[in-house]
Amino acid sequence: MKTSDFYYDLPKELIAQSPAECRSASRLLVYNRATKSIEDKVFSDIIDYLNPGDVLVRNTTRVIPARLYGTRPETGGKIEFLLLRRIDEKHWECLVKPGRRAKVGLTFKISDELSATVTEMREDGNRIIRLNYDGIFEEILDQLGQMPLPPYITHQLKDKNRYQTVYAKHEGSAAAPTAGLHFTKELLKQIEDMGVKIARVTLHVGLGTFRPVKVENILDHHMHSEFYQVDKEAADIINNTKANGGRVIAVGTTSTRTLESVADENGHIPVKS
Repeated sequence: MKTSDFYYDLPKELIAQSPAECRSASRLLVYNRATKSIEDKVFSDIIDYLNPGDVLVRNTTRVIPARLYGTRPETGGKIEFLLLRRIDEKHWECLVKPGRRAKVGLTFKISDELSATVTEMREDGNRIIRLNYDGIFEEILDQLGQMPLPPYITHQLKDKNRYQTVYAKHEGSAAAPTAGLHFTKELLKQIEDMGVKIARVTLHVGLGTFRPVKVENILDHHMHSEFYQVDKEAADIINNTKANGGRVIAVGTTSTRTLESVADENGHIPVKS
């Protein structure tokens, strides 16, 4: 397959720049594979396509406000850091823009209480930085960091929680599992009340979301690894659902690739105690 096989025209004016006031009021496109028909629905209509005995697999990752902006005190040159992976207490692997300014040894001021020193350059262009601060980093990051919105979203969010799912729990993701953003707590309760089980997995979205596919043949594209976890409770729920003839419905690509990474050729999830 070639990258050109996936090209399609999406006019910029059709890209929503702000979320719907009610999450579940977003649009839902339904494709019927049997009749090859397409219907326009509202997301809350998803309950019409779920059956008692199914399981909904959702990703409980929580996005960190991973985008930080700094300046070099000597020159005033601006720089952007996108935190990708925490290595230890103060060291992070990150994307830097513009990369030419992020030379090893340079320190950039982010605020009076936080600065970043470039300590290493990786082969893929990523940098390792040391964050210099006193106090609790999570509190500092919450105050200074911005949500790493996709490049086609040009407006800043007024409420950071709108880039989190209502069931986000485990911090570590550099981007949201966007398919789950449209669920509300009320809608999820409706779904559970109708007899649909919930299985919780975790996958922290990483570098691959931000690195474009530049090769012509997608099989030549280097895929970056991501942290994922499927515990015994989730594995049992999924396996029992399949054994009882229910459907396993993954919410979005992050949940899908988590399941594909752990399942055997028969779709069974190995249980680890």
